Amino acid sequence: MQMFNPPHPGEVLKALCLEPVGISVTATAKALGVSRKTLSSILNGRSGVSPEMAIRLSIAFDTSAESWLNQQLHYDLWRAEERRSELNVQKVVASLSQTNQRITS
Repeated sequence: MQMFNPPHPGEVLKALCLEPVGISVTATAKALGVSRKTLSSILNGRSGVSPEMAIRLSIAFDTSAESWLNQQLHYDLWRAEERRSELNVQKVVASLSQTNQRITS
């Protein structure tokens, strides 16, 4: 089941991992082995969580990499679904004669 308007993983990271312990963005970036700019971009929703970053987060915060990637997937899919009507896509269906031809061949 798809979540309704899921938060960006950066919001979750900030609210559940950084703020409760009072750790700064700079200190967290250093602990993760990334630049402050990289972490700030994720925290502010300008960048997504990559598989490598998911592993870094899982090590630093004793979580699973899959949980971070799933959050990113749900966020990205929700945003893409919001633009569904703008996509110029047609359904692709096999014609009955093509299906029968494959069966008899």
